[in-house]
Amino acid sequence: MISTKKHIQQLAAILLAKGITDIVISPGSRSGPLVHTFAGSGKFNCRSVVDERSAGYFALGLAQAIQKPVALVCSSGTATLNFAPAVAEAFYQNVPLVVLTADRPGYWIDQGENQTIRQNNIYRDFCKKEITLPMGETGKELWFAGRMINETLNAAVSGTPGPVHINIPLEEPLHELLDKELPLVKEIEPTQTKKFLPQEELKNLATIFNQAKKVVILAGQQKPNPQLEKILAEISEKSGAMVLKEHLANLNHPQFTGSLDILMTSLLSENAEDFKPDLLITLGGSFVSKPLKQFLRKNKPENHWHLSLSDQYYDTFQSLTRVITLEANEFLSQISEQAHTKDKAYFNRWKAKEKQVNQLREEFISEVVFSDLKVFTFIQKFIPENSILHLGNSSPVRYALICDAAKNVEYFGNRGTSGIDGSLSTAVGFASESEKLNTVILGDLSFFYDSNALWNKYIKANLRIIVIHNGGGNIFSMIKGPGESPAFNKFFFTENKFSAAGIAQTFGLDYFRAENEADLEQQLKKFWSPEQKIAAVLEVFTDAELNTRIFRKLFKKVKL
Repeated sequence: MISTKKHIQQLAAILLAKGITDIVISPGSRSGPLVHTFAGSGKFNCRSVVDERSAGYFALGLAQAIQKPVALVCSSGTATLNFAPAVAEAFYQNVPLVVLTADRPGYWIDQGENQTIRQNNIYRDFCKKEITLPMGETGKELWFAGRMINETLNAAVSGTPGPVHINIPLEEPLHELLDKELPLVKEIEPTQTKKFLPQEELKNLATIFNQAKKVVILAGQQKPNPQLEKILAEISEKSGAMVLKEHLANLNHPQFTGSLDILMTSLLSENAEDFKPDLLITLGGSFVSKPLKQFLRKNKPENHWHLSLSDQYYDTFQSLTRVITLEANEFLSQISEQAHTKDKAYFNRWKAKEKQVNQLREEFISEVVFSDLKVFTFIQKFIPENSILHLGNSSPVRYALICDAAKNVEYFGNRGTSGIDGSLSTAVGFASESEKLNTVILGDLSFFYDSNALWNKYIKANLRIIVIHNGGGNIFSMIKGPGESPAFNKFFFTENKFSAAGIAQTFGLDYFRAENEADLEQQLKKFWSPEQKIAAVLEVFTDAELNTRIFRKLFKKVKL
C-alpha cells in the first residue's frame, strides 16, 4: 500500500531508479505520505530513528559505509532544523545525503499553524541544491517536479558529492492509501565526463614540480584509496617529495610521515627554513593539527596547489596559488610520469626529524603514569587489525593523532564541522552496514550528549564504544585561554560525575570499566575478543588535571 499522492509516488520511483534505496525515517504525521510509500512499496530499506539530530548523523555514517546516497525523512517544523548539524557535516565531508522534509502548504507559513516554520532553503548554506515541490498534480506540475527531482538527485553525486534538500508541502488528507506499484517515471541521467590537463598545461606544471627542490604533498581527511597511496609512494620515491598525512587521510605507506602535531610543534621552536616547502600540494578534506597550520602559515611556499573537483579555494595556509580541478589520482599519476629523479636530501631531513621526535615521544610515554595519553597507546597497541576506528572530537582525535596509526585500521571522524554532537550516531550508522569491527572513542561529555544514538534497533554486535571519562571537557584545559578563566570549571570544563554504566544497561550493551593500566589491558582484551557477542561500552576513568599536565609536558619536551 502506498500514498495516493502522485508527487510522492513519482519521488519514490525516481529515487528507486537512481538506486537510492536506503531511507532513514524519523516519525511524524505530516510526512505520512512519504512513510507509507517508502515502507509500503517494499522497494526500500527503511530504518526508524526517533531523534532527528541523531537520525541525520546515523544517515551520514550509513552513507559513508555503503558509499551511496542515503535519504532522510522527517515531519515539518523543528524536526527539519534538527537535521541541520548532520547536513552541515555532510556538506563539509562531501557525503551525499538526500534530505526529504515534509512541510505545510505555503499559505499556512507564519500563520500560527502547528509545526510550521519557514522551511524553504532552510539548509541553503550547507546544500548543493534545494528545491520545494509543487502541490498540484496536473501533468505539467508532475513533469516540472520530476525534472527538478532528477536534477537535485544528480547534483548529490556529481563532481564533489554533497547533501541536497527536497522540501515537500503536503495537503491533508495525509494517510489515504492505495494498492498499486510505483509508477513508471522518466529518469534523467547525467553523462559522466572527465576533465583533463592540456599537454601544454601539464608540461608547465611538471616543470614547476621538477624545479622545486622541496616538495610537500599534504593529505587531509579522505576515505581509504589504495590507488592514491600507490601513486603517492611512487612520486615520493622518484622525486623525494615529502608526503605528510594525518590518520584520517587513511594513507599508511611507511614512506609517509604522520604524528604531525608533535612533529610540527618541534619545528615551530627552531629555524625551520630547511623544512619550508617550495611547492605544497594539498588534497582531501580538513586537517586537525593546529601546529601544522601555524608552521605552513609561517613558512609559506612559493607555490601551493590544491586538488579539488569542485573548485574549492581552500587557502588554509594563506598561500594558495592554483586550484586544479582533477581527481587526485589522475593528476598525480600524470605528474608522476613527468617527474624527474631528484636528490632526496629534503625527504631524508624530514624523516630524520620524524625519527628524533617519535623517539622523544616514545621515551616520554614509557615513563608517564596512567592518563589519557597512556590510554591511547594501549588502544593503538590492542585494537584488532582490519577494523574501523571512529574518532570523537575535542581531545580524543588529538590524542589519537599523537600516537602512530594502528596497523591496517581505517579511520573516520566528523572533522567537517568538528562538533562533539553526532560522533556516536555517525559510528552507529556506519557500523549498522559494516561487516568489520567498529570502535568509536569519545569523551564523556560527547557520549552523554549523543546517547540517543543508541535509541534504535540497528545496534549490531560489531559496535564497540570507548568512553574516556576524565570528568568533563578536558580539551579546554589543554588549550590556552579557557583554563586561566575564573569561569573555567562551571562553563568550560563542565564537571561530569555521571557514569556511562546506566546508559549501557538501558540500551542492553555490555559494560566494562577500567581505572588503571592493569584494568585497561585486561578489559581491552575482553572488549575486542571474538567471544564478545554483543555491542559493548568500555569506560576508562582518568584524572583531568593530570591529563593536562602530561599533555603539556609532552609538547614541551618535543620543542627541546
